[in-house]
Amino acid sequence: MDQKLQAQYQKALDYHKGGKLRVEAKTSLKNQEDLSLAYSPGVAIPCKEIQKDPLKAYDYTSKCNLVAVISNGTAVLGLGDIGAQASKPVMEGKAILFKMFGGIDAFDIEVNEKNIDKFIDIVKAIAPTFGGINLEDIKAPECFEIERRLVEELDIPIMHDDQHGTAIISTAAIINASKIVQKPIESMRVVISGAGAAAIACAKMYKALGVKEIIMFDSRGVIHTGRNDIGIIKAEFATSKDYSSYKEALNGSDVFLGLSKADLLQADDIMGMNENPLIFAMSNPTPEILPEIVYEARRDAIMATGRSDYPNQINNVLGFPYIFKGAMSVRAKKINEEMKFAAAHALAELAREPIEPALDGIHGRKLVFGREYLVPSPFDSRLKEKISKAVADAAIKSGVARI
Repeated sequence: MDQKLQAQYQKALDYHKGGKLRVEAKTSLKNQEDLSLAYSPGVAIPCKEIQKDPLKAYDYTSKCNLVAVISNGTAVLGLGDIGAQASKPVMEGKAILFKMFGGIDAFDIEVNEKNIDKFIDIVKAIAPTFGGINLEDIKAPECFEIERRLVEELDIPIMHDDQHGTAIISTAAIINASKIVQKPIESMRVVISGAGAAAIACAKMYKALGVKEIIMFDSRGVIHTGRNDIGIIKAEFATSKDYSSYKEALNGSDVFLGLSKADLLQADDIMGMNENPLIFAMSNPTPEILPEIVYEARRDAIMATGRSDYPNQINNVLGFPYIFKGAMSVRAKKINEEMKFAAAHALAELAREPIEPALDGIHGRKLVFGREYLVPSPFDSRLKEKISKAVADAAIKSGVARI
């Protein structure tokens, strides 16, 4: 390891030393009266109220603003199945993003269990503590079943962010890109590299948005109707043609979405794409194709990645803190499709609004809605109010809100 990499490695270790979270008291505990209220005998009073009406837990405990970030460590970042304990720094990181961006308290919970039934039972058993559950870094296809059953069996907001976060943010980007290039979303042909949790969720959301043609590749090639190894989840996106390569599939396409592996495409692969192609290369830290290669080959392209050092970062932090904030503010029983689309449309609208002047300095460049600014900056102070309100309103209108 060279000196520069060693310095970055050590800097990361120093940042995480001792962990990134701590618990602090919200109420006073300075004298005998405070002690009698905080614990015995005063604590019995709210206990009795909650026993009579379980929803009072939202009034008299931290449940109203507390999310669990839960993982079994089977699909952590690009590291794969590294185990529950090794995933803890990531889950702590997610918790501080909830706090710093959404004002939501979060506990990270690492569950050393890969069996679907047992994992679900564990989460259900601890659910009374929390007002919402963010599932994180759980591998496909298990993640689909885990999320589906927990949403059905619990009455608090639950979302597997690896699936829906990327789908929501990239949907907002496509909505705005379609306006910029003046191309109807319904006419777009989309090629997706990857068939994991995020890719499937993106495909489902694009389909609901109006996209009629989606071509999806997994590690064995294009998902087509002649294959007998794709399963029910992938079968929804099986095409009738067996494309021999990405280049063949991309000819005449409008959108490439990469959620697979680094350096998958070459410049020649994108030359047959339609005018003003949207290339969302999301593999981290190295995209499926680098922006430099794209722009040299296709000056008309609109590029997005998952990286913060390029414009148009499709960053889940634009979504989950505010989606949970909005859902929990109305004590929603679940996060449904209406709420996800409300978040996507609100993000797209915010990017089109005048830019806060301070953001230019934060990003080191002039920000203006257009090809290099499809979605808002994560540091836009309006995100919390605008996205949370849109989600809360959608929860109320769709009938899943309690208040």
